[in-house]
Amino acid sequence: MKKGHVIVIEGLDGSGKETQSKKLYEKLLETNIPVMRLSYPRYEKESSALVRMYLRGDFGEDPQQISPYISSTFFAADRYASYKTEVEDFYREGGIVIADRYTTSNMLHQAGKMKDDQEVEKFLDWLWHYEFELYQIPKPDLVLYLDIPLEETIKRIENRDREQKITEKKDIHEGSRDHLLQAAKRAGQLVEKYGWTKVSCAKDGQWRSIDEISDEVFAKVLKVFESQKEEEGNKK
Repeated sequence: MKKGHVIVIEGLDGSGKETQSKKLYEKLLETNIPVMRLSYPRYEKESSALVRMYLRGDFGEDPQQISPYISSTFFAADRYASYKTEVEDFYREGGIVIADRYTTSNMLHQAGKMKDDQEVEKFLDWLWHYEFELYQIPKPDLVLYLDIPLEETIKRIENRDREQKITEKKDIHEGSRDHLLQAAKRAGQLVEKYGWTKVSCAKDGQWRSIDEISDEVFAKVLKVFESQKEEEGNKK
């Protein structure tokens, strides 16, 4: 049985996750690597019903007041359903799965609700066990964190809404500046703890182009594949 790869594109809202995951998908297709791309939550699927209710504010308008343990189970169930119905066979045959958000988003947004570092560590350990050991979805082989300042995140969300003529209320994460701030503060801790690969969206005070970021993302993914081949060669 071959082992596939899960490559995660992570970051705050407005950081360009959708754009960069699509570009990575297209580049891998050109190399004839078997690849699929998924975006979480899967809003169009039945398994995301509780996610939609949560983000809509049905359980409360302030995300900080909703237990990270409870809300994490909503997102985890959607990922489990996705794995069992869409991903498992492809992954077990050695396919590459690109995920726009993953368990890493639960870590980022739900751990951001907590102030106490010890409580955060307890939650992260629980979440790791819940998704990767109980649900047994694949652990990510590479997490690429698109690093963007919080103020730019807020600006990009507002610009996106204007361009797409979105007039309905934002979800409770996007609509809460405090929630986004807390998630941004936790990001550095998560990058260090789990060895995520940070991709800076700005350089020397200037915003990098989409293509420049995409090239860096692609290079880092290829490096993972090359390292795996070296390891396999050393085992023979």
